[in-house]
Amino acid sequence: MTDTDARPTVLVSAAWLAAEAVTMLEKAGYAVRCTSGYPGEEELLAAIREHRPVAILHRQGIINGTVMDAAAPELRVVARHGAGIDGIDIPAARARDLTVTRAAGANSRSVAEHAMALMLTMLKDLPSVTAGMRDGLWEKTSRMTRDIDGMTLGIVGYGAIGTKVARMATAFGMRVIAHDPLLPAGPLPGPVERVETLPDLLRRSEVLSLHCPLEPGTRGLIGAAELALLPRGAILVHTARGGIVDQNALLAALDSGHLSWAGVDVFVKEPLEKESPFRNHPRVVATPHLAANTPRGATGMACGAAESIIAVLAGRLPALEGAVVVPGGLPAELAPAI
Repeated sequence: MTDTDARPTVLVSAAWLAAEAVTMLEKAGYAVRCTSGYPGEEELLAAIREHRPVAILHRQGIINGTVMDAAAPELRVVARHGAGIDGIDIPAARARDLTVTRAAGANSRSVAEHAMALMLTMLKDLPSVTAGMRDGLWEKTSRMTRDIDGMTLGIVGYGAIGTKVARMATAFGMRVIAHDPLLPAGPLPGPVERVETLPDLLRRSEVLSLHCPLEPGTRGLIGAAELALLPRGAILVHTARGGIVDQNALLAALDSGHLSWAGVDVFVKEPLEKESPFRNHPRVVATPHLAANTPRGATGMACGAAESIIAVLAGRLPALEGAVVVPGGLPAELAPAI
């Protein structure tokens, strides 16, 4: 079956896209078609055969070389709905001269707010306190929670999200330290102390919040040895990408009591299996990768990706700074600006 709409198609690898982004693409002359949520390779290939997209707006699923080849020769751009590009085979896109973009920073405030919500929830023991209330307990004199003011927050990855978390945490009186080897040498902007090595940061972090991308150098970055360096009773906040943390090591650290809580929004395999211990662990606050899912966050990511598609297909640079990950077929004269 082939799509009879004469307009060039943008294929969205998810069940929906923010209406504002759909309107942008349609006004620019593109038809917008969606898959189901978390499409597998077979569904993506079927959608490509039907719609012959000139662009894939990637929200869920994996865009690998097989998918790219199936969309040739029409496919010219893969635009990420958000900042993380681990679901796109970047070497494959580069080999096929495809342009890859991302909506970097569009969801940063939403994710930072979610990280803070997880952090505050755990520091005040709210999951177990509310569970006790449901069970008929009244722990007014028997339970103490923590003072947030004066605690040390360690941030790994001091980009758009990490900087916002730092500012929010400072407003609560937290001391903030950060480690990011990708940034230029020297002091970091904002209310933060730079720590040059990850082990040094971990030893000092009563709360650890992760905000780095998933790439070869960060896959498995936080394993058993790293978790052991955290002070006993520390808390982990994880809103980055699932593969950064060794999930088995995290569960072991929670079970042993070395960590008191973990707030986890991202997992190695998504959707998270129904039988996963993360769903029911008494010391885990788990959310289904929705940190960016606020009206402003979702619209910002969708419109950023849509604008990138429109710009690239018109031979222009996207408006978002740092949007281009792989230049692909963009005009050579734009290369110095990327």
